[in-house]
Amino acid sequence: MNSLNDLKAVGPRIRMMMPLLTPLEVRVVETVFALRNFTDETALKEIAAEAGVSEAMVVKIAKKLGFSGYRDFRSAVSQYSQLPTAEMHQELSLEDTSREIIQKVFRTSINALEETLAIIDMDAFDRAADLVNRSGQRDFYGVGGSAQLARDVAHKFLRIGIRASVQDDSHMMLMSAALLGPDDIAIGFSHSGNTTAVIEAIQLARKNGARTIAITNYNSSALAQMADIVLCSTAQGSPLMGENAAARIAQLNILDALFVVVAQRNYGVAEKNLQKTMAAVMSKRKDKIV
Repeated sequence: MNSLNDLKAVGPRIRMMMPLLTPLEVRVVETVFALRNFTDETALKEIAAEAGVSEAMVVKIAKKLGFSGYRDFRSAVSQYSQLPTAEMHQELSLEDTSREIIQKVFRTSINALEETLAIIDMDAFDRAADLVNRSGQRDFYGVGGSAQLARDVAHKFLRIGIRASVQDDSHMMLMSAALLGPDDIAIGFSHSGNTTAVIEAIQLARKNGARTIAITNYNSSALAQMADIVLCSTAQGSPLMGENAAARIAQLNILDALFVVVAQRNYGVAEKNLQKTMAAVMSKRKDKIV
């Protein structure tokens, strides 16, 4: 590992590869992360016995996850597990007090932010900002909670004069995507990266020549594999909270940063439009200055 950020990225990168693993392979990885005493000295045969698989299977999984072998995997995971951020993720319990719950929820979000910052692809981020800035039509596609993310960032962009259409209905997504062209962009929002309606709309947009961006938690997902640019968050799952809650916080921060960078691209115009849009809604505030 070359730096602290490299270490922080170990857990996220493994989690993002999980959709590519078989159920048996997932079980082996989960076995490793569940071991409290997993260290740089833990023997291969011990992991194989604990997971109920062969030693060759453990080595195969390590390589599938991008490591050179078991020793490389063991070194990375053992160092990652010692980080403070790795310890922040604590399972919620039905017996927790309100104080314990708020501590765990906040720490899970902090962990998601720390690890997402460690894995963010800055080149992809800058290319996404350039596309949003210079595109003619901007289509945002998402359903459920992801649609709320799309609306939030569309609202921010409108404040600085950048208009975007948000579609959360599968038919509307396809109709809108059918009208896109080479000067336009389509952004697909999907935590899992496997939402059929979003994938089909992004696929059609790309077929029509539009550039595409994916906002997801899995860079190996179908949506991510299809998009020109992927902005990936990461968050650990929990039976009570799921992954979506913490991932949503990380994605909101990515999108907030994207908004600021896009505004920076043409700051004079952004500032002027911000003043106009703020003035337009001032009459709706009780504390307005007369």
